[in-house]
Amino acid sequence: MSMIKYFFDINTKDESGTLFDELNIKKDKQIMELQGKQPVIFITLKDTKFANFRDFTSAIRGLMSEVYKEYIYVLDSDNLLDADKEDFNKILYSKGDIPLLTNSIKNLSRYLCKYHDKKVILLIDEYDVPIQEAYINGYYDEVILFMRNLLGSVLKGNLYIEKALLTGILRVAKESIFSGLNNLEVDTIIRNKFSDKFGFLESEIDEILSYYENNNVNIDKNMIKEWYNGYIFGNNIIYNPWSVLNYIDNREEGFKPYWINSSENALVKKILSNGNEEIKKEFEYLIENKTIEKVIDDNVIMGEIEGSSESVWSFLLMTGYLKVVKKENIEGILKCDLAIPNKEVYIYFKNMILKWFDDSLSMLKYKTMLNALVNGDIRNFGALFKGFVINNVSYFDVSGKEPEKVYHAFVLGMLVSLSDNYEVKSNKESGYGRYDVMIIPKDASKYGIVIEFKKIDEFLSDTIEEATKEALEQIENKKYAQELLSRGINNIIKLAIVFKNKEVEITQGS
Repeated sequence: MSMIKYFFDINTKDESGTLFDELNIKKDKQIMELQGKQPVIFITLKDTKFANFRDFTSAIRGLMSEVYKEYIYVLDSDNLLDADKEDFNKILYSKGDIPLLTNSIKNLSRYLCKYHDKKVILLIDEYDVPIQEAYINGYYDEVILFMRNLLGSVLKGNLYIEKALLTGILRVAKESIFSGLNNLEVDTIIRNKFSDKFGFLESEIDEILSYYENNNVNIDKNMIKEWYNGYIFGNNIIYNPWSVLNYIDNREEGFKPYWINSSENALVKKILSNGNEEIKKEFEYLIENKTIEKVIDDNVIMGEIEGSSESVWSFLLMTGYLKVVKKENIEGILKCDLAIPNKEVYIYFKNMILKWFDDSLSMLKYKTMLNALVNGDIRNFGALFKGFVINNVSYFDVSGKEPEKVYHAFVLGMLVSLSDNYEVKSNKESGYGRYDVMIIPKDASKYGIVIEFKKIDEFLSDTIEEATKEALEQIENKKYAQELLSRGINNIIKLAIVFKNKEVEITQGS
């Protein structure tokens, strides 16, 4: 966005006169005729992250004051009315009320157009950051109304704007901010038109690495691909530019998740931790490096995310936490196979899952619980697991009627915590039926574990003892241990875990 500003801005023509000399754009004489010819307004909303609406509006006043300072020269124009100059100074000194503030960008475009006698190019970067923050902090409706007035006023029927460009994660058309706006073109990562502009292409990575090789610096391309590649935007494979450049600049520190560590993850954490049983179950498949098939809609809006499983996956795709492996458009409905794109994002998800348990049990107790399980110490495992369930009843918004959420959280934790030495399977075929969880050691001398979960409806007369017997009989009758035996694992633990309201009982079968 700043590159576009420097290219077009009439106020930086001398400053940027040589900025583009060595670039490909210099070869396009028609485009270069436009360089330095337009007044440009450039605003970034990336730092508008506040806990309440009052602080947000105060920050917008400060932001617009800084923007107006860049154009204070328009006050010398004879084309501005005294009333215009009075309004300009109110924004300049952060004294504008809400109605004036919501018209501040539109008014500035008019001032600049009158001064330069040229229409304005408007650039707004990360327009949706305040929307996301408002959603997290509970003032979403107020911000939507404010942003509708702020951006709608400058983009609807504004005769002083030549062109406008906005960037963000959310598709603007469905946020009701730009309802009625004509000539709006939206391009997302699943479309082709600008899909090669979101990051480094393979050819560009080769060119970068070639430069360093010519300077006797060897960089492992395969490792860069494993850590920072994997995004498929439109028809292009894209590398994360932020992470690639940071790794090259800090390569003595080795590979690590640069983008994930620098991005704002609060909303992603909220969505996944509060997700329903279906979301957590599908998240298990992703952690196992498998794909899930989902209908994708790039009209993602904040108010719908937590109420819809499909919206969750669309949001995670648009924000770079998932990638499209395969897509199919059937009568206007886009179906995509989704996967975790690379090691950088996988590590983020893994650490996020472990943080859930750290919050609800303490990592030391959690690791102790898993060690007790895989070493066959079922008494200690049972005691710690009961504590885990009690704490997670509140943390995962689990009622006594929904132990499935505890179960899926438990499975996710095992998937990331035991992956070095065990294969963890959930709800898979074995023998004559489906078990809930199987833990398969990579060392056949270790314990293999089959766990059957049962839930007792509080309104039924079934007892925990009856449910336990049924669970253990199911393990035997449906030969759930067959897969372990076929792998040469003979030390097998069979467990029944039975829930009734907030009560849980763990029993080992023979």
